[in-house]
Parts: sequence; structure tokens; C-alpha cells
Amino acid sequence: QVQLVESGGGLVQAGGSLRLSCAASGRTISTYVVAWFRQAPGKEREFVAYLSWGGTSTYYSDSVKGRFTISRDNAKNTMSLQMNSLKPEDTAVYYCAARRSRGYSDKSETYHYWGQGTQVTVSS
Repeated sequence: QVQLVESGGGLVQAGGSLRLSCAASGRTISTYVVAWFRQAPGKEREFVAYLSWGGTSTYYSDSVKGRFTISRDNAKNTMSLQMNSLKPEDTAVYYCAARRSRGYSDKSETYHYWGQGTQVTVSS
């Protein structure tokens, strides 16, 4: 089993930056696909970013492309999401996720492991 724990959320003004981290334990996620999702109040959970197990392929939702960067550190068994130029519409609970299956997916139901979420609030 894999346990994921996010950190780094908080309150930031529009235009600011935050870096979210996700620490994995239980087993290494170096061969897992990892991703970030978010859920705003009253909305469904939505895909934010994907990183392949080899770290060579990334995908982003159109709403964050060019502003967010997903990365991983296999030596530390962690993954991160660097968020720049934040907007009020980025306000949500952010979740890290991992799955054993290879290949791209932006569907939350295809991910096996989830963190508990961290709140990001962007004020205008």
C-alpha cells in the first residue's frame, strides 16, 4: 500500500506562487504514474497535471498550462506542484494521486492512491 500526504497549501494573493509537496510512504512510487487533481466547493474533482513514471511526459489542464509545473524526486519518494501566477479560480482542495498502470489518464477513477488534500486559497 502507498500512503500519500500533501503539504504546502495556504492563502496567497492573486499573482502569487505556492509549491505543493506530496510525500509517499509504504513503498516507492518511482515506477508509478503521478498526478494532481483539485476540487473547488460545489464542483467535481478535476484533473490538473500528470507526470509519467519515467518523468519524461507531462500533461496539464488548459486552465493551468504555462503556470503550473509537476515534478517528482524519486530519491525522496516525493512529488510536487509548483503553482505560479495564481488566480482566484485556482482556489480548491488539491490532491496528489498515484497509480500503478502506465500511460496517460486524466480520470480520477483510474488512480489507486490518494492524499487527504491540502487547501489552496487565492484572494483577489
